[in-house]
Amino acid sequence: MKVMQFFFVPDHRGRFRFISTEPVHEIQVKFSRWRKIWEEARRRLMLLPARTLRQEQAFEAVLRQLPPQIEIVHPAELSEKKIRRKFFFFLQRQRSRHVALLVGETILLPISGLMALLPGPNIFFGFLALIMYTHWQGLRGINHLGRKVHSFHPSSLFQEWTRTLEADSETARLDVLARIEREFELPNLRKVLYK
Repeated sequence: MKVMQFFFVPDHRGRFRFISTEPVHEIQVKFSRWRKIWEEARRRLMLLPARTLRQEQAFEAVLRQLPPQIEIVHPAELSEKKIRRKFFFFLQRQRSRHVALLVGETILLPISGLMALLPGPNIFFGFLALIMYTHWQGLRGINHLGRKVHSFHPSSLFQEWTRTLEADSETARLDVLARIEREFELPNLRKVLYK
């Protein structure tokens, strides 16, 4: 069985993202009675931006990691102290964001339930419920990740990626991303880190 890797790297705007080698997958929910609603909601959930979906699924993947230590690959130019501090604040910001989103979604859930009075399936309710479930799993993963021991491993390829962000060469960026995708087996990384 292949060991899952985690990455903490900046996107084209310089905002750090937490991703894993796990491929993007549909969320599995088993509700036979409302199958049509859930199938349509799951299909729409997969239309979320790749950088959002990939990060949420990386947080969820942390829940399945048994060892108490998680290895995280990052750009080589950042020192151990700086990357630890940046990762700590990243987790705090993500935790606050997830809590705020869950509160807002909880407020919207009863309103979306009223849409059941309209004819046809209540897709909005199903989509909102799946988004809530995704954020809940993400929050659990963030909390779990905060309790794990983090082992940071620098990568010269990701260092090269951050250098291309300072330059104004799209071809250089795409070339580096293609090499990263091949080396770390991260398909469609361009959708996550670059436009």
